[in-house]
Amino acid sequence: MASRTPATAPDSPRAHRRRRLLSTLAAAAVVGVGAGATPARTARRTTEDIDQPASPGDAAFIRRAFEMRRRAIEQGDQAFGAVIVRGDRIIAQSSSRVILDQDPTGHAEMAAIRDAARRLGDRNLRGAIMYSSSRPCPMCEAAAYWAGIETMIFGQDATDAGAPRLCR
Repeated sequence: MASRTPATAPDSPRAHRRRRLLSTLAAAAVVGVGAGATPARTARRTTEDIDQPASPGDAAFIRRAFEMRRRAIEQGDQAFGAVIVRGDRIIAQSSSRVILDQDPTGHAEMAAIRDAARRLGDRNLRGAIMYSSSRPCPMCEAAAYWAGIETMIFGQDATDAGAPRLCR
């Protein structure tokens, strides 16, 4: 009897297909493509469809972050919201998406960073300020760092957390 390579062996065709599928799924998760969606069906939104506050400033942007927090609660998700601003204009906003999307990285800050990058067509968010309902966790702070966000402001009192860093 000839020996066969088990289907689960690292070099088997089945293992190769499985690695390729997992790689594709991971890439889709990073760019925010949901199950069943294709990049061709993902419409690119612009910053024009975001309601801007009548009087821009820290207080207005923190209020919007807490609006996003309220929306998260209403939708049955974790109580967090975030807004990204550049030049006194909101360029992205999001509520927490952890439970809704079954995504452990779907924090409001991460979702807002992804939203900003999609809307602008650029991952470089230099000069932007992130407002969030609570202090960003280390994962979100690292993402803000890599995106080039200038500073983070959080909480009802609009506490300045400074420039994002990789390690707190």
